[in-house]
Amino acid sequence: MAAPGSVEEMRSRVVLGEFGVRHVHTTDFPGSYPGHADAWDPATFRQGFRVDVTNMDEGLLEFDLVGIDAAIANAFRRILLAEVPTMAVEKVFVYNNTSIVQDEILAHRLGLIPIQADPRLFEYRSQGDEEGTEIDTLQFQLKIKCSRNPRAAKESSDPNELYINHKVYSKHMTWVPLGNQADLFPDACFRPVHDDILIAQLRPGQEIDVLMHCVKGIGKDHAKFSPVATASYRLLPDITLLQPIEGEAAEKLKKCFSPGVIEIQDIKGKKVARVANARLDTFSREIFRHEELKNMVRLARVRNHYIFSVESTGILPPDVLVSEAIRVLMGKCQRFLDELDSVPTD
Repeated sequence: MAAPGSVEEMRSRVVLGEFGVRHVHTTDFPGSYPGHADAWDPATFRQGFRVDVTNMDEGLLEFDLVGIDAAIANAFRRILLAEVPTMAVEKVFVYNNTSIVQDEILAHRLGLIPIQADPRLFEYRSQGDEEGTEIDTLQFQLKIKCSRNPRAAKESSDPNELYINHKVYSKHMTWVPLGNQADLFPDACFRPVHDDILIAQLRPGQEIDVLMHCVKGIGKDHAKFSPVATASYRLLPDITLLQPIEGEAAEKLKKCFSPGVIEIQDIKGKKVARVANARLDTFSREIFRHEELKNMVRLARVRNHYIFSVESTGILPPDVLVSEAIRVLMGKCQRFLDELDSVPTD
């Protein structure tokens, strides 16, 4: 643990004060502090770098990225948001739309529906190509018409009972194979990620008949291609009690933090506060509202320990998204090295 006010604290901690934040700038480069070389070394980096997965399910991945600079962590986050490709509706051909939803609004709503299709199976569509082929386009059809329910009770006023197909959902979108896609993807099940996304509401006689072309793209071009609902990180909290806190002060201290951060121990009949799990804290800095407590606690964050949270839209599992983001970052690094190699030297 870095001692308050020490050089090690300045190098490894971002300290939260009552009226500001200290040590926010990265200083791990040569010449910052006497006695610290800080020259980048692959062996040292390899020894300090690690990835710890703390939670993973179908849609959410939380992991710790330790031993890297903020610039790399942020680049990784931005790639997840904007440069990992997905498939999304790009062209909507409206053959009939007598609903109250205008064609432009309908096309926009369709474009934002996440499509369950692995983008790695497709190529980017060539610029200027309007038709699309089986290797770069997925085709969906939405054809539905509302009618009255002849079996509905006369006194009923419930639309769900009075009408048939009066709500248009994403489940009504059906995949229409292009070219030889049925042979290329015999086991594929291309469909919207969620079946219950409401697209429009109809009344008897109204209908929607549209054809959609899905293409491969990235979130940098349009948000509909972004594969994540959220991709964020925060620095690992580090809470230090500078002196023993007992009795009523311990109870008050516990209420200043998120549940589970501070626990009360019974030591020789006294209530004594201790830090149980600093990771759970959100750093509301409530402690600084209490004059008797604010000088007893140091709030900080570990500078090179990032807690990442990646929530997928369902197009691809979050662990696959992380792998693809790493692949994109490696490609960027390789292009940069190639550019350096192409520069003529004297």
